[in-house]
Amino acid sequence: MTITHLVTHSGGFHADELLSSAVLTRVFPQAELLRSRDRKWITPATDKIIYDVGGDYDGEAQIFDHHQRPSPLRDDGQPFSSFGLIWAHYGRAYLAAMDVPTDDIEAIHTKFDTKFVLPIDLLDNGAIEPSVAGPLSILTLPALLGSLKPVFDDMSPTADDDAFFAALPIARSFVEAQIRGLAAKARASGIVLNAIAQAGTSPILELPMGMPYRAALDQMGSDHILFVVHPRGGDWTLGGIKLSQDTFEQRADLPAAWAGLTDAALEDASGVKGAKFCHNARFIAVAYTREAIMKMAEIAVREA
Repeated sequence: MTITHLVTHSGGFHADELLSSAVLTRVFPQAELLRSRDRKWITPATDKIIYDVGGDYDGEAQIFDHHQRPSPLRDDGQPFSSFGLIWAHYGRAYLAAMDVPTDDIEAIHTKFDTKFVLPIDLLDNGAIEPSVAGPLSILTLPALLGSLKPVFDDMSPTADDDAFFAALPIARSFVEAQIRGLAAKARASGIVLNAIAQAGTSPILELPMGMPYRAALDQMGSDHILFVVHPRGGDWTLGGIKLSQDTFEQRADLPAAWAGLTDAALEDASGVKGAKFCHNARFIAVAYTREAIMKMAEIAVREA
């Protein structure tokens, strides 16, 4: 099967078909992306993928609309948008095209669907209100992508298409960044798990570099670990561990006497030669050497 055309609707656009386009153009880079409501283009054929238009959902026929009744639903009853349908059918091929290791594809496909695709589906279908984001609602991805539409008095006959194709690389960059981040977390997992094993009962976790570590801590139930140490450039950092991703509260704060201090003042307050900086919020400190940062970590543990 050779796909020669990727077809979505003309006129105004939303996040779901933009993000679908980002996925499909990676999987089928030689295909032409066409925006049309012409019946000849939105009628299924073996060389076309049609999405967010056409009034039907049929994976075998390669048409992925969600506006018809009954609309397609996930197994749990939540609605699909075109993005969710495209991700369900072509997301794994997209991940392979992004060079995600085969062993990680299924897990990353599921995580991206849950964390990124589903919210787009729910917003597009009105299943959740933008107001759930509170004062940040205007900064959600659908809102930001929607802001790239042409203004109401742009009378250019190509205004909608021009805006869509200008917005597409922006949408693509968000999808790719998310996938790279999930792939990086998968790569980091083994490193962190090994470091946790080496730490044993110590409340200090030492990593070879800055990397995502929270998932591995949760996986291992390592509630005894209070601080993380790793090199950063020519320095070393000492960081606290947040209680969850939804709060700034930490398992333990760095000593109050260090808050906001640098260099000599921090050396005096901590008693550690080579201490360089401590954030006023006491979630990170920096030292010039590993020896100094480990001393600071030990002091922070004692005070915690």
